[in-house]
Amino acid sequence: MIGITVAQYNSNITDRLLEGALKTLSEAGYAKELVPVIHVPGAWELALAARRLAARPDIRGVVALGAVIRGETTHDQHINRAVSNALMDLMMETLKPIGFGLLTCNTLEQAIHRAGGNVGNKGCETAEAVLAMLV
Repeated sequence: MIGITVAQYNSNITDRLLEGALKTLSEAGYAKELVPVIHVPGAWELALAARRLAARPDIRGVVALGAVIRGETTHDQHINRAVSNALMDLMMETLKPIGFGLLTCNTLEQAIHRAGGNVGNKGCETAEAVLAMLV
């Protein structure tokens, strides 16, 4: 079983990422009904939810999805760095693949392009990466 955690902040973007990840997992034989999804308020909470999923013995990997879009301050940089470090640490600690599907964009337009637009869907790509790392 593969779990997904998805941030609700910027849901117009993260909902698309989630759809892509679920579609990719379904095509790989993981029925949507059997993929646990934990919705969290924002990117900051992704690592805790991913940890809870990874702690389950029936979970082989976790897809973490979110979207942080640069604002007027450096807040985005702090969130992005902390979340990416926490997810990497979790992967190394649990030896389970933790997919990094956190968009770190400068603009909303960039995020839209990465959530099913002309750059593809990073939710699909993140799920594909987790699937590729299952051993």
